[in-house]
Amino acid sequence: MTVTVYSKPACVQCTATTRALDRQGIDYTIIDVSEDTNAYDLVQGLGYRQVPVVVAGETHWAGFRPDMISALAA
Repeated sequence: MTVTVYSKPACVQCTATTRALDRQGIDYTIIDVSEDTNAYDLVQGLGYRQVPVVVAGETHWAGFRPDMISALAA
């Protein structure tokens, strides 16, 4: 499964999310929505107005969600 974290600089929840993914040993790709307009449009198209937005296969969510990250590791 591919995991993508849509993020922006100086985002506390984004940092918490990537650290939690690292602790669980989950590989992911980070895309900076402040530099990639297509990624920004995708995040908005999913209905989100905040980062991080994590897309893991068919599942996606916004914000720091340790419960969802743990579910990915299971």
